[in-house]
Amino acid sequence: MTTNRAVALDDDLTITLTENGTGRPALVLHGGGGPATVAGLSAHLARTLHTLTPVHPGWDGTHRPDRLTRIADLAQVYLRLLRDRGLTDVLLVGSSLGGWIAAEMAVRDTAGTVGGLVLVNAVGVHVEGEPIRDVLTLDARGLAEHAWHDAERYHVDPAGLPAAELARRQGNTATMRALAGDPYMHDPELLGRLGGVEVPALLVWGESDRIVTPAYGAAYARAFADARLALVPAAGHLPHVEQPEATFALLDAHLA
Repeated sequence: MTTNRAVALDDDLTITLTENGTGRPALVLHGGGGPATVAGLSAHLARTLHTLTPVHPGWDGTHRPDRLTRIADLAQVYLRLLRDRGLTDVLLVGSSLGGWIAAEMAVRDTAGTVGGLVLVNAVGVHVEGEPIRDVLTLDARGLAEHAWHDAERYHVDPAGLPAAELARRQGNTATMRALAGDPYMHDPELLGRLGGVEVPALLVWGESDRIVTPAYGAAYARAFADARLALVPAAGHLPHVEQPEATFALLDAHLA
């Protein structure tokens, strides 16, 4: 049964949270496109896990306190959310920017809260020779060509969007710029800290991603103590959207 709730952590911070399923807890963290981009992923995982899928503060019109200025701040918020609920052995599943949040959570976890990681085309680290493409400088066509294997299918002309949807997207972009714009989409120290993360990690990567390439993903995986990279053919930055069956099969095999 799916439940939606508002979880107050402080007077100025309330997390919008969707829960579904039973079993081992899994925190599913969306990327810059907002929670809709991981809806299918959450639904699949809820078949065997207890999924918790938050809306990051500042996305989809939610309030972001001024004190939340970095991705690391969001990581601390979510660690507190999990600890307040007494959860342990939590599987962190993060797409793109959500994968960055998950990695930051893992390096900061001192209470045994995190039990595993699944990072899907995650950003967050600096890899020499593999720069992260600055999506904030791309128009809609350029973004589609960098993010998708099948750019024609997924390209959306903003001129055809309803005003409310356009405002939502612009608000999400503004929040992403505030939290991850400088330095752009990474923590310069994160890659060197990942070796201290001992829980198992699966990095799932769309082979056609031109925002963060498979070579970037391979370097990311090598930085962990216990991680492997799995590639999804004919998929870009959101393989769980573009090739859900292949992506879910990788997840299921890993979790089994």
